[in-house]
Amino acid sequence: MMKKIVLCTVLTAFAGYAVYSQVSISDSSITTPMIYATFSYQFPGGDLAARYGSNSSIGGGFLVKTKSNWIFGVEGNFQFGSTVKNQDSLLKPISTPEGYIIDANGKVADVILYERGYSFFGLAGKLFPWAGPNPNCGFTLIAGGGYLQNKMRILNPDNTAPQLQGDYKKGYDRLNGGFALSASVGYLYMSSSRLLNFSLAFEFIQAWTKSKRELDFNTGKPDQAKLSTQFYGIKATWDIPLYRRTPKEYYLY
Repeated sequence: MMKKIVLCTVLTAFAGYAVYSQVSISDSSITTPMIYATFSYQFPGGDLAARYGSNSSIGGGFLVKTKSNWIFGVEGNFQFGSTVKNQDSLLKPISTPEGYIIDANGKVADVILYERGYSFFGLAGKLFPWAGPNPNCGFTLIAGGGYLQNKMRILNPDNTAPQLQGDYKKGYDRLNGGFALSASVGYLYMSSSRLLNFSLAFEFIQAWTKSKRELDFNTGKPDQAKLSTQFYGIKATWDIPLYRRTPKEYYLY
């Protein structure tokens, strides 16, 4: 009996959702959830600009656009870059006067440095339907709050340098993280035919971070510095709205 009640409840809810989600996007504003993938190209500012150059960011998220064009969502991103500044001084305690690192075989170790990071944000904003083929397209203002973490990835491809293995490597990677805010101004396009849905935006991120390592091997002391970091970038998303269109044809029996 209980199984039948649960089954009926689920079927009723699903049927209600199916009816509700069959909408006409071409002539009215709709409520729709969306999943999306995103790519950004960013330039650092503040304290992090002294460590790294530009970077890329990829990720994804989930959002809901309401009938009144409010936007709510969550998003996660992975940051990666290949430009690390002042490399000669970053591993100075384990380098020769010429700036080389000698591996366990007595040879010069091959060491490559990268930028790595990630972020998570809760988002809220508004769509202004001033331009587009339907009332669900327009300019967007979106703000968010969350967490950002960043570090230097130290890669020794042959894994021959014991100075850069395990916990030793962590003493040089400058891992830092903390609270972050984001803001973006962009344009959301939702095709009336559902074939093309995307957004383009200029995004700004402000983060306040501190070291996550107990000791900085470059100084031999705990890193107590508090960093103020910014990212400026162009952000593109590919959106998949999860609604069902109203059938164009009706059949009577």
